[in-house]
Amino acid sequence: MRLVSRPGRFIALILLGLVIGLGSVAEDERASKERVPVNQRVLVFSSAAFQDQVTKEGGRVDFVFGDDRPFAECHASTVVQTAGGALLCAWFGGTKEKDPDVSVWMSRFDGQSWSKPERTAKVEQSAHWNPVLFRDAENTISLFFKVGVDEAHWRTCWTQSRDDGATWSPPVELVPGDIGGRGPVKNKPIILADGAWLAPASVERTEGRREIWKAFADRSVDGGKTWKRALDFAVPAEGGRYFLGPGAIQPTLWESAPGKVHALLRTGAGVVWRTDSEDGGLTWTEVYATDLPNNNSGIDALRLDDGRVVLVYNPVGKNWGPRTPLDLAASSDNGKTWTTVAHLEDDPDQESEYSYPTVVRTKDGIAVCYTWRRERIRCWQIPLTALNRP
Repeated sequence: MRLVSRPGRFIALILLGLVIGLGSVAEDERASKERVPVNQRVLVFSSAAFQDQVTKEGGRVDFVFGDDRPFAECHASTVVQTAGGALLCAWFGGTKEKDPDVSVWMSRFDGQSWSKPERTAKVEQSAHWNPVLFRDAENTISLFFKVGVDEAHWRTCWTQSRDDGATWSPPVELVPGDIGGRGPVKNKPIILADGAWLAPASVERTEGRREIWKAFADRSVDGGKTWKRALDFAVPAEGGRYFLGPGAIQPTLWESAPGKVHALLRTGAGVVWRTDSEDGGLTWTEVYATDLPNNNSGIDALRLDDGRVVLVYNPVGKNWGPRTPLDLAASSDNGKTWTTVAHLEDDPDQESEYSYPTVVRTKDGIAVCYTWRRERIRCWQIPLTALNRP
């Protein structure tokens, strides 16, 4: 048997170590890639290319109004399709967010163009916030919105239309006497398999110098007349870097099977949080971190009939980070992994803002609307065929 000399053995050991080390590095790199969110490593449509695809498939992309508008700023839009097929879009607008002249405005898309904005709700001379449109199983359309000087003191009002938005009932408080906000805070309620309404809710308050955010689900079994508040979504006691910040707000919901409900949440932790319910939103798991980045700005999700879940969000993992780009993503495994479909906005100017999206189902596909630089509201009408790309 031939023996290797000591220098030879030494070199051989070094080479063996290098091979093992390289294999370990390769394995670590492979594992690292597996941990990278799918939506961050796929090629996607640019905003311009996706707009071409959408219009080619029969959809359209519009500004709801132009520079000739009766308010200086606008934000927090919401959209719904009426039983007759029109789109209604609402938002808050005024001199600036929080100013007492801020009201809820609305416009209608009749299949050809958007109507001139009209003031729909102004219950008192204080700021109005975060309108939410929702169509129920009887085709009644509800408009929820917040009223108050700030988030800690606002209350929820609502009004209803039974003629596809032509007329509205006088606004009333959703939960009389409540301060802090019940019912939907930004995103649409969902109708569960058992017929109950489930609203994604949250409150924001300050204790001393500490800001505290709590998210929860509000449930109604009588068409919005009364509401049962679930417990606040629980945050892990041990904390950790994925659970830093004041908490979570503005959930978005979907039901994957009867009684099985899921929520994604806006946070200040750099990532989206998630929680799940097995009993129709009465109780929820402790929140846990997802791979989705979040810049402490609003998100919205929607489950399609084929089981896919679509999400619109800013893929920026920095607290109070830029609100650009704005992406459309999809998941085929109930939100475990996500694939970016397209950039709805890909402006590289970090000071530009494209935020607070809403996504809803329409008869032809989905509609997405969002804040465009606080100057306009932009709406995409996207046919399902445009989402079925390879």
